[in-house]
Amino acid sequence: MLSTNCTELGEEIKSLIKVWLIIIASLCYSYFISSKIPKGIFRFLSLSPIMYIFTILPFQLSFVLPIGITSFLITWLTNFKLLLFTFDLGPLSSNPSNSLPLFLTFACFPIRITQKLKHPLNQNPSKFHLLLPMKAMLLFFLLMGLKNDPQKKQDMYIYSSFIIVCLYCSLIYLLLDLVWGLCNILINASIGIELELPFDEPYLSTSLGDFWGKRWNLIVTYILRHTVYIPVKTLMSKTLLGPQWASLPGIIASFWVSGLMHELIFYYVTRVTPTWEVTCFFLLHGVCVVVEIGVMKLLGFKRRVHWAISGPIIVGFVVSTSAWLFFPPIIRDGADQRAIEEFNNVVDCVMEKF
Repeated sequence: MLSTNCTELGEEIKSLIKVWLIIIASLCYSYFISSKIPKGIFRFLSLSPIMYIFTILPFQLSFVLPIGITSFLITWLTNFKLLLFTFDLGPLSSNPSNSLPLFLTFACFPIRITQKLKHPLNQNPSKFHLLLPMKAMLLFFLLMGLKNDPQKKQDMYIYSSFIIVCLYCSLIYLLLDLVWGLCNILINASIGIELELPFDEPYLSTSLGDFWGKRWNLIVTYILRHTVYIPVKTLMSKTLLGPQWASLPGIIASFWVSGLMHELIFYYVTRVTPTWEVTCFFLLHGVCVVVEIGVMKLLGFKRRVHWAISGPIIVGFVVSTSAWLFFPPIIRDGADQRAIEEFNNVVDCVMEKF
């Protein structure tokens, strides 16, 4: 049984290598050919085949984690970066030395150069480096707990699905924060460019808008802001809404697009017809953010609630709505169990080799 699992793992690694070779070749075409075409419709037409290839690539993989990471990084983020590149915008157009290695790096990884903005983000690299070992240790214990006693996890789910959702939320945050953060550190050490940290301690959020807009998965926030929010806001500011309220449709549109992209990623993983629960999750949060902003504008609130009070409330709301709408599609299909089994098989195969 173990040799069979190791054989499957070897085949998946071969498929993953093939997929990433296609990605690198496609991005080389984008760098050498498409970048020489004037921005606008003609560059978009030259990049359209690449965007299509990046959309179907996850179907070449079968393991949950490789599918999830490849579809997130390439099908979503890289395609959106190429869309911005069509108009000479985004990370691919801000390549400091206009070199191919940097173009590939900014295209494939969830990174961007630090912007010296005046908003009160607590982006402190030294603090991140200090917390990194603690987060890695916590992630290790959570994963090993699932590996050593998966039946205990299943029994826990029967009695309290909310506990399992809390566990999954912690795993997602720690995994993304560590993987994206390590990419950030390695690239920073290699090319000497200061990069933005991927997260900004979302558990310290002072509002739902602060959580989604300034603390959670900042590269996604940046991409959605420039591909969806700003165009919709600019368009709606010319309508009866005016500049004061034009941001609200932009927020709803950003959450809607985020929901659709998550729905697509879930489809790649489960290969099951979408139930649109994930889209509803993001639309619900978009509506809540809009209501929050509208109430603050109408009542003239300028001071925010202290994070010690607002943080647990915001995190609790995110976790509870995740239990309701976000996680059921993958739990119902058993994708979470498959991911745990794949993790166990990888550990067992590595132990067998060494």
